[in-house]
Amino acid sequence: MMPIFPVRLFAAGVATLSLLPALAQERIFRCPGTPVEYINNAELAKTKGCTVMEGGNITVVPGTVPQRSSDTRADAQRKTAPAPRASNERVNTAEQRARDSDARTILDAELKKAEERLAQARKAYANGEPEKQGIESRNYQRYLDRVAELKADVARAENDVAGIQRELGRLGGASGSTGSAAQ
Repeated sequence: MMPIFPVRLFAAGVATLSLLPALAQERIFRCPGTPVEYINNAELAKTKGCTVMEGGNITVVPGTVPQRSSDTRADAQRKTAPAPRASNERVNTAEQRARDSDARTILDAELKKAEERLAQARKAYANGEPEKQGIESRNYQRYLDRVAELKADVARAENDVAGIQRELGRLGGASGSTGSAAQ
């Protein structure tokens, strides 16, 4: 026969230990106001009209005071922006021609790259019948998905070429490239 005293003592010890975390936690009160305040003083909470928080532990991390973003943006613009021109001041015609020439050179280079991408996309698309790759011979849907992707690539490349040609047209004169987007 086993003695009852050690079993009861053990049960009482377990019950006491299980209450320790509850005793270690004080009640937390949430006080109303613009900056929400959390306190653990019951008397002070009564005077401020605070309510008891229920649930788990609460961790409060103090925030930082945000900087005024409008002032910061204005300062950054003043530092990086060139001095504004007077309304009656005009850009020198030679300077404007140089800018236009630079823009045309850049657009011509971009047009050449876009036409190369278009040629590659059309070659890969192969008029809607590209060669099947790997598993596509067994999985026809995968092949159809790739063909649709290639078609979208061709359309995107054609739109890029057309857009660059429009920009060149706005600068005046024909572009130096002979490629056409609508083949």
